[in-house]
Amino acid sequence: MDDVALQFLKDMLATPSPSGSEQAIQKVIHDYVRPFAKVNIDWHGNLIAAVNPGGHPRIMLAGHCDQIGLMVKHIDADGFIWVDSIGGWDIQMLIGQNMVIWSQSGPVRGVISRKAIHLLSPDDRKKVPELKDLWIDIGVKNGEEARQVVSVGDPVTFELGYRALRNGIAGAAGMDNKVGAWTVMNALRKVAEAEPLAAVFAVSTVQEEIGLRGAQTSAFSIDPHLGIAVDVTHATDCPTMDHRQYGDISLGLGPVVYRGPNINPVVHKRLAALATEKSIPIQLGGLSRPAGNDANIMQINRGGVATGIVAIPNRYMHSPVELVSLSDLGHAAELVAAFCLSLTPDCDFTPQV
Repeated sequence: MDDVALQFLKDMLATPSPSGSEQAIQKVIHDYVRPFAKVNIDWHGNLIAAVNPGGHPRIMLAGHCDQIGLMVKHIDADGFIWVDSIGGWDIQMLIGQNMVIWSQSGPVRGVISRKAIHLLSPDDRKKVPELKDLWIDIGVKNGEEARQVVSVGDPVTFELGYRALRNGIAGAAGMDNKVGAWTVMNALRKVAEAEPLAAVFAVSTVQEEIGLRGAQTSAFSIDPHLGIAVDVTHATDCPTMDHRQYGDISLGLGPVVYRGPNINPVVHKRLAALATEKSIPIQLGGLSRPAGNDANIMQINRGGVATGIVAIPNRYMHSPVELVSLSDLGHAAELVAAFCLSLTPDCDFTPQV
């Protein structure tokens, strides 16, 4: 990964993007891709970057930029902030975390907590807390002071930032799925440096975490023949994971190329063949049902799209300490770009009988 691409990743991970509040990160992406692509942001908030838009076939690369978050629902008389969830949370991940409320006047830092363990009853100590039991403390004197800096509807995230670990492993909140958006935009960068015959549309989709909404609207607008979704997938190379149930997926061994009913078999075969031809390491995964990512909705757009999934292994998904391998990101972008550049107008992705 070159320095420019790495800085782009760091900038993305430092930028808030809860579902419904992706404007800031779309600006970061726009500034990165506009030197090599035609860029448009639609009214839904999707960023669509195109290279050779008049080519054939049309392929859509989808990486959602939104992350899970919280939303301010109530500010009480004492100035404590009560929230609701945006996306799927393990509530225990929230306790004791540094949080940022992204208000219209700027970031407001706080902590999320509950009663100290000394003050909990024996029964309360045994219970898994609910979100209604937690609050954010921003250090104000009362509700009036709180409402001067925070409003109902403001989005909230973990404290953001990039952390480099050993062996090319990086940690941050929001890897899901800023790394997917990073991958499709860097694949497009590689495509732009060549001479593609296909029309390639890389989309930073919005609101995936609340129902694949951005992929649905952008796929309808683009009307692609093919689609590749890049999202994170669960790495299983950590304690307590059952490989018989969840598969054998490791950080640093390459992106995961999935098979299953959500994946066009000809697309999968071509991705696997290109990985071998280009010496790109990949891992194989099986998905027995429609994906929980943008591939789900792309596949059934209009008359049907030949869809593939290239996934980034991710430890500790939907937590403040999500981990990925930088080498997996680079190899994923390389593979997706090679796929796009292999397309010709006479390609046929009809499943064989």
